[in-house]
Amino acid sequence: MARRPIALVTAAVLLLEAPGIVAINAVMARFVEVQSMSLDGMDPDAVVTGTWALGIASGAALVLCALVALLAGLRDRAPGRFGRGLLIGCAIVHGVLGAVAVGLLGWEAFTFLMVVLGLIVLTLVAYGKRAGEPVAKEAPVPA
Repeated sequence: MARRPIALVTAAVLLLEAPGIVAINAVMARFVEVQSMSLDGMDPDAVVTGTWALGIASGAALVLCALVALLAGLRDRAPGRFGRGLLIGCAIVHGVLGAVAVGLLGWEAFTFLMVVLGLIVLTLVAYGKRAGEPVAKEAPVPA
């Protein structure tokens, strides 16, 4: 099985996705600022700040997940407990966003999110349950 290339491709895709998420949130923050929009009477500046904060936090989380996948690929070791948790959370977010995106943005966005979801899940499955241990090159011989 090609564990290393899968993990490295996952890391590359997540690293490319991170600035895109920050840029999307920057555009939304700019629209909110120019339109002076508010949510239920909330100060528009608070909405702009919250949008920026969400974009930066999402981008940082994607970079962190990419680093976990990159380290797994470079070391050929399964991610640790924390790393697996990050990747599982990232997979869940991509699944939920895919379900929302199909209605709002169309099938292209859905397809992209599902491909990323598949890469994350494939990375998790390829390294199995043994977190932090080297992956055996061959299967053990039964007794």
